Amino acid sequence: MVLRCCVSPRKCCSFEAAIAALLVTSVVLFTSNAVFAAGDEIVNKKVLLLSQSPDGHPPMTHEYAAGLRVMEKCLASVPGVAVTHVNADNPWLEGPALIRAADCVVMFLSEGARWTHEDPRRIEAFAQLAARGGGFVTLHWGMGTKEARYIDGYLKLFGGCHGGPDRKYKILDADVVIGTTDHPITRGISNFSIHEEFYYELKLVPTSNQIKPILQTEIDGVTQTVAWAWQRGDSGRSFGFSGGHFHKNWERVEYRRLMTQAVLWCLDLPIPEAGMAVDVAVDALQPDPNGK
Repeated sequence: MVLRCCVSPRKCCSFEAAIAALLVTSVVLFTSNAVFAAGDEIVNKKVLLLSQSPDGHPPMTHEYAAGLRVMEKCLASVPGVAVTHVNADNPWLEGPALIRAADCVVMFLSEGARWTHEDPRRIEAFAQLAARGGGFVTLHWGMGTKEARYIDGYLKLFGGCHGGPDRKYKILDADVVIGTTDHPITRGISNFSIHEEFYYELKLVPTSNQIKPILQTEIDGVTQTVAWAWQRGDSGRSFGFSGGHFHKNWERVEYRRLMTQAVLWCLDLPIPEAGMAVDVAVDALQPDPNGK
């Protein structure tokens, strides 16, 4: 239906042409990072970023809050995605309600596999989010546990875990290759080299459960999966990346694009063929000197 309020047919046509041009311009503005649902209505998705205070690692490593502030900047340009970034230090009593209200939870915190189980209400909230097809993203020590008893419960949510007394990690100069080249998360990302601490020989759900290698590298002569994507049986999606130790690596466009596109994939939102625009101001890449 077109509403007309015209003094003359010529002016009416001019008005309609102006409106059409405005609509075209609006679409063009959103093209690079477009996120639309059916009928071209902007989707409303809630992303919950969970970081913590410093955990005793040296400065510029395990910079949980600073790293997720970079991710927050990258996601800010995506229409229809609302981001909440909170500190999840224990006891985090408001946490279960925040998890249940989210569509995707990103964990970049200390010994995350253990942390998810520390409060029964917390693990229940994660299970409820999984049951309704929610998304999960875990980064570096966010997938970790020193005690093996937390591994199985964590795998059911995230698909991979760096856990138990046999867990392995190594700092190295790594040549990283794309594990599944046609996966939406890898769009706009090529093979790259990086100085990083990677967790490896991760505990992963069986490959029959639709888990896909996203990034791989050779460690001690063996090809290791250091990032994965998992289409869960409950219709939800999970992603993990065992890198992220050094905060400086957030300066790399490959890192920012990988993390951002992983969130969008877990939300089941489209990702541009050329990859997301993830430009961030230089000062926004620097961690807070107070570790906050």
